This record gives sequence, C-alpha cells and structure tokens, in this order.
Amino acid sequence: MIKLQMYVNGQWVDAKSGKTREIVNPANGEVIALAAEGDVEDAREAISAARDAFESGVWSEIPAAQRAACLFAIADKLEQNAEEIARLETLDNGKPLRETAADVADAAACFRYYAGMVTKPDGQTYHVADPMQALVVREPVGVCGLIVPWNYPLLMAVWKIAPALAAGNTIVFKPSEVTPVTAGKLFEIIEEAGVPKGVANMVMGAGLTVGNELAESHEVDMISFTGGTVTGRSIMKAAAGNIKKISLELGGKSPNIVFADADFETAVDYALFAIFANQGQVCSAGSRLLLEESIHDRFVERLVERAGKIRVGPGLEPSTEMGPLVSEAHMEKVLRYIELGKQEGARLVCGGRRITANGLEKGYFVEPTIFVDTTPEMRVVQEEIFGPVLVVQKFKDEAEAVRLANDTAYGLAGGVFTNDGAKALRVIKKLRAGITWINTYHPTYNEAPWGGYKQSGIGRNLGTFGFDEFTEVKQININLQVEPIGWFEG
Repeated sequence: MIKLQMYVNGQWVDAKSGKTREIVNPANGEVIALAAEGDVEDAREAISAARDAFESGVWSEIPAAQRAACLFAIADKLEQNAEEIARLETLDNGKPLRETAADVADAAACFRYYAGMVTKPDGQTYHVADPMQALVVREPVGVCGLIVPWNYPLLMAVWKIAPALAAGNTIVFKPSEVTPVTAGKLFEIIEEAGVPKGVANMVMGAGLTVGNELAESHEVDMISFTGGTVTGRSIMKAAAGNIKKISLELGGKSPNIVFADADFETAVDYALFAIFANQGQVCSAGSRLLLEESIHDRFVERLVERAGKIRVGPGLEPSTEMGPLVSEAHMEKVLRYIELGKQEGARLVCGGRRITANGLEKGYFVEPTIFVDTTPEMRVVQEEIFGPVLVVQKFKDEAEAVRLANDTAYGLAGGVFTNDGAKALRVIKKLRAGITWINTYHPTYNEAPWGGYKQSGIGRNLGTFGFDEFTEVKQININLQVEPIGWFEG
C-alpha cells in the first residue's frame, strides 16, 4: 500500500484534518494507495509558502542557468525512474504500459524543452524618439495555481509545472483526487533536483475545496486548469475576485473528417486511434467521425471489424491495447451516454456494454462502441462523453463537412483525411479548432501550442506560447539624456 503525503514548503505532510482518500486500481477495483485528503486550510498554507518564496526571489532571481539546471535534473531523474513511474501510472489510471511509457518520455522531454528556453534570448527593443530607449521584458506572474485532470496524470502535470517553473514562478499544484500517485513521485524528484523549499508545493484533495481555494485566493496570481468545461466556468467566476490571470484547456467534441479520396486503410487506422487511444479519455479525441456518403457503408463495416478485435484488458498486461476507464463513477457515466444514444435513435453497430468476462468483472472496462445514423442535435453528438464511444456522421460534400464539423460548442481539435492537398488545407483552415491534423490524428509536440477555440478554453499550453502564459509583459522606457523636461515654466 502506497502512502501519499502532500508537499508544502519543502516538507512532506499529512492533511491537517488527518483525512485520507483511497486510490483504486481501475483494472480490478483494488485499493493501491492512501492519499492525504487536503482541504482549504492545507491549500492556504501552501499558497502562503508559495507567496513567501516568490517574494523572497529565491527562485525568480537566481541565475537563469541555475534554474535551467534544476529542470534538466528533473528530466534526467524522470528518465532514470521511467519504468517505475510508467507502472505506477498504469496502476493509477489504467492505460496500457505502452502509453504510460510514452507519457514518461514526453514528460522528460517537456522539462528539457523548457529548461532550454530559460537561457534563450527574449524580450524586444524599440526605436523610439530620441533621447528615449524602449524595451519590453517578460517577468514571472507570481504564485500560480495549477490544476490537472486524471486522464494524463503525469503529462498534464508536467505541461504546467515545467513552463511555470522555467518562467520563475512559484506553484501550488493540485493533482486529480482520482489519480495522484505519479504526482507524488514527481514531487519527490523535484525535491531531489534541488528546487528551493516553498517554490513547488502540492496539495491533494477535491476540486470543490482545494481547487476552489486556489481559484478564489487573492494571494494566487494565476490559475491554470485543464479539465471539463463546466468546471472551467466555475474557475473563471472564482478567479474574478482578484482578476487573476487564467489559462483554461477544456473539453472537446472533435471532428475527424474522411473524404472518399483518402487512403482507405490509413483513415480507418487513424479513426480507431483517434477515439480508442487512452480508452477515449482524451480531450482532443476524434469522437465524431464524418464520412463522405460514397464510402460510409464500406468504411463503417471495416471500422466495426477492426474495433471488435481491439484487445481490452489490464494495462499491465503486454498484450493489452485498451485498458479500463479511470473509475467506476466515470464508467457509469459513459454507460449512461450509450443508453442515451440508443434512446435518441442512433444505431449501435459495435460494443455498447461493460466487459465482465475473462476475469475483468472487478474492473471498469467498456467495449469499443460505435453509433451510426446519428443526427446533429443528439446529445451523444454534441456532448463530450470522454470514453470509447464514437458517433458517425455522414456528409455529401466539402461544404457540408465543414458545417457539420463546426456545429458544436467546442473547438479543440479536428482532423482531415484526403489525398487532395488543396482540399485538405481549405477544410483545415475553415475548422474552428486550435489543434488540427491532415492525414494523421493525435500527434502532440512540446514545441507546438495546445489549446482550443470557443468553449474549449482560453490560452495555450506548450511551445513558446505555453511559456508566455506564465509571464507578464513589462514595458521599460529609459531616458538617455538626463535633464529637466521644462514642461512647466515656474
């Protein structure tokens, strides 16, 4: 049994209330850890530590090379412990080992990317009227509250922690209360790497208590959140108290458009990957498959054939291709959406049931599920299910494909499959989405911005854009001819 403590002001501590939360392996329902269950009091102590550390300059004012060295050390230690961390992530979240191994590698690369950015040139200078010299510099925001979801526990943490620390901020990090195990390991590594006490703090607990305090506190200068759109709205309201800076990466209902001239088997392969990777628990999942009429029936037939062969099982088994959903509560939510799809008149052509055979009865496994004969107003077409549930839509031509693709409150991601390069670019440019792909789906790069349009969020993670999110822009004007201005005669 793993015991998880919080990390506040350089100390490993239990919740002040003494409360703990059981952390469950979604593959078999077994308790794998007891996590400290923090609340408002714990959050306030962590915020105070982060505030004091920021004001002291112990992190923001050290040489950039020294700050970069700490981040490089974190990356090295992540790689040195990669096998253990991947296994913990699979136990905690359920996804297959091949996915968690890739997540650890990506996390290390992310720290290296931002460590490299710390010492690179930044800012701007302006040629203005003599005798003035004007320049712009970027400075850390201050105390940053970072809140991440359970679908990529380690990677989402690093996407926020790495740029926030690189920019010179201090942080209070809240992992998902469902999946805090690898966050504990990450903060052990942060401590070992020599990050000064008070700079990086972690408080575990519920969003309604710890998360809300981070969003409301006037001592927190910025809140960065990844998760559901409903929670994002609540955070925006809470953050209004001190007009704190916000960065929100929220939900999606992303279209994957396949034209008749696409490479057929490639498009089928990516359609499966787009929705069933990580059990569909991906904000950018290609959860709406838009097929040109002339290939619809053939494509669905092939899709169903291949989806039925996906090997579903515990993530620790090497042969597993799709693991369990993250929790019993989330599994029940997904199953309710499947029933809703049937009630709305969509036709189920694949899956749709919980898997209980072959020793999986104690886990939270759901079959790869596909609906056809859908209409745009159906809730299963409009709402984010966040599970292995694909809805198929049919279109006649390019204009209808674009119209259907954009017919949603979200605007996170989208894909286009066609061998016509001009058509691909025309359609991509018309999609109201922040992350798009042509003849592929899901690749993510530390160098490229991640975020969406419309109700999919505000701001961007990753790349130089993700670094800039954690900075403030300051204008500095310097008079090179120091003498009275003579504005007033007296």
